[in-house]
Amino acid sequence: MRNAHPQGSSQALAGRITEWLTFDNMHHQWLLLAACFWVIFMFMVASKFITLTFKDPDAYSAKQEFLFLTAVPNSGRSPGETHFPEELKPTGKMLSGGRLVQPLVYMQRLELIRNVCREDALRNLSHTAVSKFVLDRIFVCDKHRILFCQTPKVGNTQWKKVLIALNEAVEIQRSKGAFPSIEEIPDNVVHDHEKNGLPRLSSFSDAEIQKRLKTYFKFFIVRDPFERLISAFKDKFVHNPRFEPWYRHEIAPGIIRKYRRNRTETRGIQFEDFVRYLGDPNHRWLDLQFGDHIIHWVTYVELCAPCEIKYSVIGHHETLEDDAPYILKEAGIDHLVSYPTIPPGITAYNRTKVEHYFLGISKRDIRRLYARFEGDFKLFGYQKPDFLLN
Repeated sequence: MRNAHPQGSSQALAGRITEWLTFDNMHHQWLLLAACFWVIFMFMVASKFITLTFKDPDAYSAKQEFLFLTAVPNSGRSPGETHFPEELKPTGKMLSGGRLVQPLVYMQRLELIRNVCREDALRNLSHTAVSKFVLDRIFVCDKHRILFCQTPKVGNTQWKKVLIALNEAVEIQRSKGAFPSIEEIPDNVVHDHEKNGLPRLSSFSDAEIQKRLKTYFKFFIVRDPFERLISAFKDKFVHNPRFEPWYRHEIAPGIIRKYRRNRTETRGIQFEDFVRYLGDPNHRWLDLQFGDHIIHWVTYVELCAPCEIKYSVIGHHETLEDDAPYILKEAGIDHLVSYPTIPPGITAYNRTKVEHYFLGISKRDIRRLYARFEGDFKLFGYQKPDFLLN
């Protein structure tokens, strides 16, 4: 009996030890599990921070460059540093996707225009009166304080659709009814100025015109001048998709009668005839006969008066993929509309096409054409087409 007691005590002690070890093991397991959860939580927080901070390294470096351009005090500006007037300082606005578009290029375009406008040698090619002809080219969106100068053959149809949607002149709504759908606005409405709800600046009083010119956001789009002329010739005299018979049956015969050298040639108007007409210093007497149809091939200077009107932004057709979102952002309407999708490569300059159309045209005629459009080339930074001239 004496020996049974110690054995029972030993068994009880062993049980307690086993129970304690089991509890301790479970405690360690719980601690390990909690530690794992803590590590995972911290990793998630850290990764989120990293994502937010370095989501777009290019945008970040661009922002740093922008800050360098604008944050240096005037008194300490180093020699050669770019300086902008107060009203033209870059804003560094963000586009969709967190990409910072560097506005320096847009400031340089405006600065180039100001410099060329000051050149006396180019005055006749860069200046024009702000006449009714010019005011007829400028469309007004009073709701959002925007003026758009029409430059045909540079994608103007899409910009008109943007303004129509903003003006809510055409009641086409998205399925949710939030904003007008640009893609669904038919072209026949866009080009019908009785129906598209876009007033021309010429329809206002002189005081109202001046008020809008001084206070509204103003822009227009340009492209290589010679490529634009090719587009105008194809659209009006070759394909004529909008069925405007007067170009082939009235304007073309007038050009052929005066400018075709081979009188026995019976074909319709050729690009060479068109070039000879446009390069003639005495072209204006025909222009008067053709009326407003000439808007498709007259100079940007004649259409929009860039030396007389202080535009906010000049877009380039060749860089429209970047320029369109920037214009919408600067105009304060990027949250309302988006520019229609641009097919890849459609806005790129096509030198091969230009060479093809000018093939066989005399250097004299090409030089006379360039002499007329030299103001457009220089005002908007397009390279002189020496490959055609020399």
